[in-house]
Amino acid sequence: MNLVVDVISDVICPWCYIGKRRLETAIAALEGQHDVQVRWLPFQLNPTMPTEGVSRREYRIQKFGSWERSQELDAKVIAVGKTEGIQFAFDKSERTPNTVDAHRLIWLADQHGCQDAVVEALFVAYFTEGRDISNRTTLIDVVVEAGLERQVVEALLNSDDGMDVFADAGEVSRKHGVSGVPFFIINDEITLSGAQQPDTFLEAFRLAIGGQ
Repeated sequence: MNLVVDVISDVICPWCYIGKRRLETAIAALEGQHDVQVRWLPFQLNPTMPTEGVSRREYRIQKFGSWERSQELDAKVIAVGKTEGIQFAFDKSERTPNTVDAHRLIWLADQHGCQDAVVEALFVAYFTEGRDISNRTTLIDVVVEAGLERQVVEALLNSDDGMDVFADAGEVSRKHGVSGVPFFIINDEITLSGAQQPDTFLEAFRLAIGGQ
């Protein structure tokens, strides 16, 4: 049986990274019984973000009311991340980036068979290494390291290619009533919202397989 999992996410959402790990655990538990295809679709947590991004500290204070509250929330995410083998290093991140170009490159990576590697590389770059993925030079380096060809990446970034993915993903989000991420759609019928535990994914897989 084939399973297709569409993941609606943003690369600056820590729970999307956690959700990725838990989804991977669930897929691994299938032990090759089923072919699982994972596709990543864009969601912009900050659709009005300036192209160059903004100071993370200022952004978080505006969003949560104080830096102390932001740090409390970060600490909770760090603790959960450790249980999934993720080393969140929020103290290294100076800027909250615009993610339009990152999403366009994730779309491009799908055309070249390395989408998962590019998504993983972007998560690691932002959350673990504290790199500014709205900086075009940095962004290019990250995705080239993950398997895309530099010339192909530069050509896309110097064009409008990949912009349609936002409208297409928006239609999918509206169809399924997506209001936050991560959001998982299995075989275009079973949906899960949030970074669910692996057992929850496995149960959703069973339901989807039973409907085939």
